[in-house]
Amino acid sequence: MAEQQPTPAEFNRLVIDEFRANGGRVGGMFEGAPLVLLTTTGARSGRRHTNPAVYLRDGNRVLVFASNAGLPKNPGWYHNLLADPRVMVTIGTADGGTETYAAEAVPLEGDERDRLYAVQAELDPAFAAYQAGTTRVIPVIALHRLNLAADPARNRAIGEHLKTVHDQLRRELASVRRDVDAFLAGHAEPYAPGTPAPRLGEELARHCLTFCGALHAHHTNENGAFTVFEKEFPGLAPALDRLRREHHLVAQSLTDLQALLADLTSGTGTADADRLRAELERLARDLEEHFAYEERHLLPALGA
Repeated sequence: MAEQQPTPAEFNRLVIDEFRANGGRVGGMFEGAPLVLLTTTGARSGRRHTNPAVYLRDGNRVLVFASNAGLPKNPGWYHNLLADPRVMVTIGTADGGTETYAAEAVPLEGDERDRLYAVQAELDPAFAAYQAGTTRVIPVIALHRLNLAADPARNRAIGEHLKTVHDQLRRELASVRRDVDAFLAGHAEPYAPGTPAPRLGEELARHCLTFCGALHAHHTNENGAFTVFEKEFPGLAPALDRLRREHHLVAQSLTDLQALLADLTSGTGTADADRLRAELERLARDLEEHFAYEERHLLPALGA
């Protein structure tokens, strides 16, 4: 039987996890390639999406290429940055770590685009093959690091975006809790301790796991942004330290929740299904306290 290949989303997640665990270095088909993680805002959903991308340094800016492996359409992240050019960039550092910073994405045009794409194609012949295999002109995008302290309007926009993301996560968690309550209401008959608990449906489990992934990605992106904020606004250091600690605690809660979901969807677990409700209630309480603290201390500093 042929080995099942990961979906594009699963493949990206594996690369992203390896990148973050190894200071920007990955193996497999990207081994040795210079990669960044590019986080954009969904043009329709408003959610944050992170994708690995091969990059080329050009002076003070970083260039990425919307090759999509030579497919006929531009990748989704390119459409996102056209709608909102404010992005976050995570890149490896010389000391084996990574840094994350805010940037503005600017697509290049004409001779400049052609010249720099040719440089990349000479360094990596796969890019010559990508362009030869499609009729579209593969976009080249310059990522310009932003000086947050010098741009109050942009700071305010970043703060407003953070509040928007918080509100989206609040609504999504509330939706997950409603679905879990409905599931438990439909399985109200008691069952003996030590016997298999009611088995969660795949759709409900997927809803829960999607929320967990979205929250984890948001906090990972924030951790990178906090490094930028700390440099620009030293007075925020105590608040940012607390937020980082709370991110760690939330991450542990998500790990526990994912383990519980695995038990409840396996068909062989003995976890009490009511624990799922209790775990979500605790997460909602902790998360609301965390968001409220961030909105009281970080957003005002950004002018939001």
